[in-house]
Amino acid sequence: MHNSDLAQYIATQDGVITRDQVLECGLSDDQIYARTMSGAWRRLFDGIYFDTSHRMSHEARLRAAVFASGKDAVAWGASAGWWHGLLDLPPARPQVTIPAIRRVRRLQQVSVRRRDLDPNDVAEVRGLAITALPLTVLDAAGLPQGSVVMDQALQKSVTLEQLVEVHARNGKRVGATHIGRLLAAAADGSRSAAEKLLHRIFRRAGLRGWKAQATVLGYALDAAFVSERVGIEVDGWRFHKDAKRNSNDLARQNTLVNAGWHMLRFDWHRLANDPENVVREVRAALALRVGKIS
Repeated sequence: MHNSDLAQYIATQDGVITRDQVLECGLSDDQIYARTMSGAWRRLFDGIYFDTSHRMSHEARLRAAVFASGKDAVAWGASAGWWHGLLDLPPARPQVTIPAIRRVRRLQQVSVRRRDLDPNDVAEVRGLAITALPLTVLDAAGLPQGSVVMDQALQKSVTLEQLVEVHARNGKRVGATHIGRLLAAAADGSRSAAEKLLHRIFRRAGLRGWKAQATVLGYALDAAFVSERVGIEVDGWRFHKDAKRNSNDLARQNTLVNAGWHMLRFDWHRLANDPENVVREVRAALALRVGKIS
C-alpha cells in the first residue's frame, strides 16, 4: 500500500479520489468498502469517493462530476469559466462534456452534454480536464453579460486572433451565430461603434433635444443635451483602450463637471445589453437638471 500516493491524490483533488486511483495505490475493494462503512470516505458516484476529513466544496463537486462522467470527459461552460477564473461563481449544476459517441448514466445534479472537442480545445488545469481558455471564453460569452467576460479576457489572457480561430473550429455549435456577432463587435469595438449604438437607442426611445458630437469647452461630446447641460460619453470595448486615452478621458470629464455639466458614461456592453436602463438613467439625469439651469 502506498499511503503517501493515496494522500497525494486526495490532497490535490480536493478530497476526491477514484476507484482506479485507489487500486493503483494498492488498496482493495474490501478496503474501500471498509472506509465507506466507517464514514472516513463517502461515495459520491459509482467509483468516485470523497474523503470526509475535507470540506465538500464546489471544486470537489466539479472534480467528482468530471471523473464520474468517464473517459475524455471535460468541464465546460460556466463550470469551466469559473474554474479558469472568468466567472465569480460556479453554476448550480456542474457542466460536463463527453464525446458524442459515448453515453453516460444519468448523474444526479450534473448537466452532461455529448459533443466532440478538438484536442486543441481541451486543457488540464489544476489536475482537471477542462475546455481550454479560448473556447471557455467563447462559451462564457453566450451567457448574460457575456460580452463583458470576453472583453475582460481580451484585456488579460487571450487575443482576438485566438478567439476567431477557435470560433472557426467550432462554428456549428449552438449559439455560434451570436458569438460571431460578438467577435465582430469586439474587432470593431471602438468608440464610434458604441456611439452609433447610443444614437440608435436615443432615437428608439424618442428622446429629444440632444445633439451628436456637440462641442463643449473645446471637447466633442458623443451626445449632449445642451440646454440641460447633460453630456454623454461612450466607451468601446476596453481592450482597445490604452492608459493615455483613459487619462485624457478622465481629465476631460473633470473639466466638464467643474464647469457645471452633469456627465454620464456608458460602455459598449451597457448599450448593447441594457439599453432600457441606459435610457432610464439619462431621463433621471435630465429630470435632476430641470430648474437648475437658468
